[in-house]
Amino acid sequence: MQINKSFIASLGILALIQPSLSFADNDNGKNIYFQRCAMCHGADLKGTGPLANKSNPPTPDLTTSAFKKRLNDYPGVIVSSIVLRPNGDLIPRTLQENGVKLPPFSWRVKDLREINQYMSAAISKNR
Repeated sequence: MQINKSFIASLGILALIQPSLSFADNDNGKNIYFQRCAMCHGADLKGTGPLANKSNPPTPDLTTSAFKKRLNDYPGVIVSSIVLRPNGDLIPRTLQENGVKLPPFSWRVKDLREINQYMSAAISKNR
């Protein structure tokens, strides 16, 4: 039986962006979020952190119905935002302009899965 290589590659990509509840270490995802994201997005993910209004554009509320739909339509949107930085240098520039120094962080696939899991669960709770 021959297996299609593009099918296997697709499964690999899905494994990266869609976390498995049984494998996700929610504490790790939560810790990463609070260490690296909450200063802008806030503990409630509503864009209420101390730096939320110090960026241009201001930090978005991730609990809105529009973002929930986006997360549902594109399950990897959180991970792609971390990896691809669609706003260019907005995050590093905002941190630098406000004197916030974060230690370097080497993202592992596991970390990306777990922060995606934590944020997705937190966003879902804020209905």
